[in-house]
Amino acid sequence: MTALFPTTPFDSCAGFAAEYFATLAAAVQASDLSVLDKIAALVKETIDNGNFIYICGNGGSAGIANHSLCDFLKCVRTDTDLMPRVMSLAAHTEMNSALANDISYDEVFAYQLQSMGRPGDLVWTVSSSGDSENVVRALQVAREKGMASVSFTGFSGGRSRELADLNAHVNAQNYGVIEDVHMAFIHILTQYLRMANMDQSLLGQRKF
Repeated sequence: MTALFPTTPFDSCAGFAAEYFATLAAAVQASDLSVLDKIAALVKETIDNGNFIYICGNGGSAGIANHSLCDFLKCVRTDTDLMPRVMSLAAHTEMNSALANDISYDEVFAYQLQSMGRPGDLVWTVSSSGDSENVVRALQVAREKGMASVSFTGFSGGRSRELADLNAHVNAQNYGVIEDVHMAFIHILTQYLRMANMDQSLLGQRKF
């Protein structure tokens, strides 16, 4: 496991930035990128079968989940025949606040999946700690309902690291670094799927 960062003060923002980027690079170097091949294959299979991808997370990870819709629905479809069906369970402010208030915040994602999830769908959690109860519950519901699952984690990985069928773990001890790599993983996966499923003669002509 990589060391905590930062542990000492910095005299300048530029100096902190340089060390932050070095920490980011070290986190990527320490990550198992081969799992991205397996995740890409699972996502492609889910799309080809017409099943839904449900993605969720808390805080900054909710932002990643919501942002991912742009990349799946816009990027992946551009120049391809792929038609992803993707929903961020974190995006429903009204629903999530009602569930949190009336039932439990632990159940905000699980409750939605219990109604909407079907066997063959994919549940995708994004959590730096991997131990937020609501994302853990989402993965437990995925198992109960016969849905595939992917987790993005950092720090020690928490329970999400073991519960998911596939796990992309960022070996880092800084929330910003972990979230930056998680967002990069989304960009990498979606751009790869687009690239692999488009007319190859268009490469070098299209912006990604």
